[in-house]
Parts: sequence; C-alpha cells; structure tokens
Amino acid sequence: MSFRSVAIIGLGLLGGSTGLAVQKFLPDVQTTGWDANPETRARATERGLVHTVHDSAEDAVRDADLVILCVPVGAMGAAAAAIAPALRADVVVSDVGSSKQFVAKALAEALPGVAVIPAHPVAGTERSGPDAGFATLFQKRWCIITPPADADPAQVAALSQFWEALGAKVELMDAQHHDLVLAVTSHLPHLIAYTIVGTADDLEGVTQSEVIKYSAGGFRDFTRIAASDPTMWRDVFLSNKDAVLEMLQRFTEDLTALQRSIRVGDGQALFDQFSRTRAIRRSIIEEGQDDARPDFGRSDHAGS
Repeated sequence: MSFRSVAIIGLGLLGGSTGLAVQKFLPDVQTTGWDANPETRARATERGLVHTVHDSAEDAVRDADLVILCVPVGAMGAAAAAIAPALRADVVVSDVGSSKQFVAKALAEALPGVAVIPAHPVAGTERSGPDAGFATLFQKRWCIITPPADADPAQVAALSQFWEALGAKVELMDAQHHDLVLAVTSHLPHLIAYTIVGTADDLEGVTQSEVIKYSAGGFRDFTRIAASDPTMWRDVFLSNKDAVLEMLQRFTEDLTALQRSIRVGDGQALFDQFSRTRAIRRSIIEEGQDDARPDFGRSDHAGS
C-alpha cells in the first residue's frame, strides 16, 4: 500500500467505517481523524475509529499522504479550505460524497495545485454518527472514482488499491456520468421515500395512527431509507439538482403511464412492468449488491 498515513475528516458512518476498515484490513497504515462536533470526536476516541483523534483538522492532516473528506457535500469546500495550509506537498485528497461534479469543483477551487481525486464508495445504511460505522461496510460494494483529466495515473491506481484493500470493487467513471447514474439508483429513490413517508405522516391525524400501526413491509422499507441523515441528503439534492430533476421528470412520466394503465384497466401493461422490475431485483441479488433473505442480511451488522 503506497499510502502510509490516512487522515479522515468527518467521523460519522462513512468516515468511521473507513477508519475501522483501514485498521482491520491495512493494519500497517496509520490513521488520524477530526470531526467538527466535539461530542463526535470524544465518541470516536472511545470507539477507536482511528488511531488518533485530533482537536483540529490541520493537526489531523499534517503528516497524512491521503486525506479523505467524509463531510456532507455542501461542506466540502469549507473543509478543504480549512486543511489547505497543513497539507503535505505530495498528498492526495479524496472524498466519499455522492455528487461528484459539485465536489470536484469545490475541492479544485479550495486546493489549487493539490492532487484531488474524488471518489464515492456506494455503501451506507440509514444510520449516522460515530456509533454507526463498522469495518465491513465496503465489502463487495462498489467504489466509483472520478479522477480529473490531469490526474496522475499512479495516484489513481494507489487510491484504487486503497479501496480494494478495504473490500470494495473499484470503477473509474466520468463525474458527469456518475451523477446521472446515482440520480437514478440512489438520489431519486431517497426523494421518493422522503415523499411517501411525509405523505403518510400528513395522513396520520386523519387515520388516528393507522398508517403507522398497520405499516406493511413496503412502507417499512421506505421509512428505513427516509431515516437517512437529513443534512447529507439535503446537500446531495442541491448539489446534484440537474441530474435529479432530469430523472424526476422521467419518473413522473413513467408514473403517469402506470396511472393510466390502472385507470383504463390495462392489466397486461401492469403485469409486464412488474415482471420487468422483478427481473431487475434478481439481477441485483445475483450481482451481490443485496441479500435475498427477508431481512436483507442487514441484521448481521446490528450493534457493530
């Protein structure tokens, strides 16, 4: 591993999981960390999310040859500017944000002359904070790296090797394409979940708690997604708004078509659509991106 010292800025789910994963799978690599919240720093120290939790971001990055920003995408620019004076000349700065065009621009502006290679490990849970992290979060998950055109191939390879060592499968991708893909696979589903759960909450008073009391599996799954960190997802939608709005328009058109099929009693159209989407679910399981068990295997991480 070419990186010998890794600094993690932001010690929530992704930052904490990265720190724990490095200690588990790259035991010779030293880790430092910092979080803006003093209570998070204290808890990160208690859990041992990194080897050393510092009281300032500058101290955390001073000796690191890889810095990973694990803060909400809206805070990336400010976080990068704060550490800029303390960075080594040969450092690589990366991140874990899910809006790559926005992040690449923010980091390039805050860190002129610094090797910036954005990345997005496509992994997570609805939990957040320093107690949410676990070492195996990235196992068999994709990490998409979106290097700028002038990136050093050796540094891109080193970052790829780093994520592969933590258990991820690495894909290189153009930032614009990444944002479009994630708008479909991640951002839009979250937006829909927030909307459906909000609608149910609006109905709560009318139905005297029946929406919550009689929640079926489908609604419960939506509430799991809608429990995700509100700050992070607010920033995601605002930073990737063009791609999200494009996908939302497409979804609205498809939803209108389904609405018409129900209205006119076109059972064949409904059956064909549901059969197609069922096949997609099977493909996701076959790719190892989810578990076919009723609990999706997620209970394996309870309390970790």
